[in-house]
Parts: sequence; C-alpha cells; structure tokens
Amino acid sequence: MIADSNIHKKEARLAKRRGMPADRILTLHPEGKQGVNIERRRYDGMRRALLKSIPRAAQGVSFRDVYELVLEHLDPDVFDARVSVGWYVVTVKLDLEARGEIARVEGKGPQRLRRLIPLRKRS
Repeated sequence: MIADSNIHKKEARLAKRRGMPADRILTLHPEGKQGVNIERRRYDGMRRALLKSIPRAAQGVSFRDVYELVLEHLDPDVFDARVSVGWYVVTVKLDLEARGEIARVEGKGPQRLRRLIPLRKRS
C-alpha cells in the first residue's frame, strides 16, 4: 500500500498536467478502469464517513447497510440535498478498495465490506 501523502502528491501532479484544479481528486478503480474526478472536500468527507461506518471485524457490514450508516457521519454543509450521496458512496468505496483501505468479504450472498486500516484518532 502506498502512503497517503505519496498518493496525494501523485494525484496533484496528474491533476496539474491535465489542467484540473488542485482541490479535486481523480479516484481509482479496483479493476483498473478510469477513475472519476471529484471535489476533494466531498471525497475526504465521504472517505471519513465510510471508514467510520465499515468495521474491521471479519464479517464486515453489508453494502446495503453502508448507505444508512454513512448518513450519520456526513457533514450537511458538504453533502446537501442537491448531492447524490449514493453515487459518492459507490465512487469512494471503489477508490478505497483500489487503495487497499477496505475489502469485500469473500462469500456468497450480498456484498459485504470490511475495513483493513485502523481509524486515526484526531489530535
């Protein structure tokens, strides 16, 4: 896994070359498909909410339940009524899978997710 600071530096260089503002991020996809260019504040807010909502426990949480859990952790100033929260859940979830921060739990049935990295405590 690449350190977060190295990933953000690389993304900033790519964004600059492509003429994108630095306050945006190009997401990754676990299958190597083209990522999506989104606002960094929404990416960061959704990333925090997803990592708070997805447990490290082996059984994880069903993807179906993640949406409701994420809503409890979102900043209403960043994710207002005009924003498609579901789209951001899927987009950032795929990015976190590609970065190795979350993983799908093996098995049959509905998709389940578990967190692979510990949550960092705020200082």
